[in-house]
Amino acid sequence: MHTLDLIVPCYNEEEALPLFFSAVQEVLPEFPETKTRLIFVDDGSTDGTLSVLRSLCASHDFARYISFSRNFGKEAAMLAGLRASSAQFVGILDADLQHSPQLLPAMLHALTDEGYDIAAAQRETRTGEAKLKSGFSRLFYKIINRISDANMEAGAQDFRIMKRKVVDAVLQVPEYNRFSKGIFSWVGFKTKWFPHENLSRVAGKTKWSFWSLFSYAIDGIVNFSTAPLKISLLCGAVFSIAGILYALYIIVRTLIFGSDVPGYPSTICAILIIGGFVLLSLGILGEYISRIYMEVKRRPHYIIDETDILPETSENTEQAECAGPVSDAAPSGHE
Repeated sequence: MHTLDLIVPCYNEEEALPLFFSAVQEVLPEFPETKTRLIFVDDGSTDGTLSVLRSLCASHDFARYISFSRNFGKEAAMLAGLRASSAQFVGILDADLQHSPQLLPAMLHALTDEGYDIAAAQRETRTGEAKLKSGFSRLFYKIINRISDANMEAGAQDFRIMKRKVVDAVLQVPEYNRFSKGIFSWVGFKTKWFPHENLSRVAGKTKWSFWSLFSYAIDGIVNFSTAPLKISLLCGAVFSIAGILYALYIIVRTLIFGSDVPGYPSTICAILIIGGFVLLSLGILGEYISRIYMEVKRRPHYIIDETDILPETSENTEQAECAGPVSDAAPSGHE
């Protein structure tokens, strides 16, 4: 008998949860030799999500919940679920049914019978998504794969099932600013990708705006690459050399032709270009310094307000409250 924990981050999913619960119950009979447990993580919802979870978990033995004291972000919710899990296989999927539970049997089969360590969904199309959002998403994957040693598949989703050894490896990464897509890729292991259609939410509104996604992308780049610092250094060197050469040109020209009328426009342009670059470089440096600052503060990743997970099965969860901090930049919702 295999054991499977399915982690479900929730943020204001009051309307979607009953539909999600029914959809999962429909597929559970397709893997009868697996004991499945649902671990819902309420990420500080402001609607009736927690009340719905209390009711569902009270009437179903295979469902459990964790509720945060406030909204800490999807990354924190996934981490809490991973720490609370104790099964041989651990999965992550959203409560809005954009991650179809119908894929779960095939994913589990890939781990139990095909020798894979991870079975993950990969977005096949972006139908219905804004063109600007889709374009930036594709650009992000191109950039991150060029400047990082963590090869991230384009369209990779958090929707996946992992073996226990993969989960243990992920939990060994205690960093504050968590970018799970990058962490899943960085730890390695044999992965089977499942093409997945871009589905619409069954209820509610997405928690991801363009700017929150942009901020999340910046987190991914900064967390998994020092290339921006190297680019800043290279550009600084180029500007410095250009400035020295221009200064030599002015000196030689003055010695040969005498003093010239000062070029006000060219001086202003040079000041604006160089000044803008200096500010950009300081901003890049500030992004890295701010992450160092948050790392050394060692705040908890999240604070649990209540849970119905028994103490003997939540040892990891209790340790999580003081194990280390996590970024709250990423809101709950699908990727």
